[in-house]
Amino acid sequence: MKASYKKLWKLLIDKDMKKKELMEQAGISSFSIRKLSRGENVTMEVLGKICKVLNCTLDDICEFEETDS
Repeated sequence: MKASYKKLWKLLIDKDMKKKELMEQAGISSFSIRKLSRGENVTMEVLGKICKVLNCTLDDICEFEETDS
């Protein structure tokens, strides 16, 4: 299974927020933002900080997709 953060990017668009703003408000690194952009794994701490800033739950920003392996 692979994490997909498409919901996060849509939520940012809906809230008219840039990735840089999210990074600053959530106190996360540009490295974490890059990992999210590439659909790579990040820590639950990072996801928690994002949820707190966006006032949402994990289900609102992330979902898991089946991979062909």
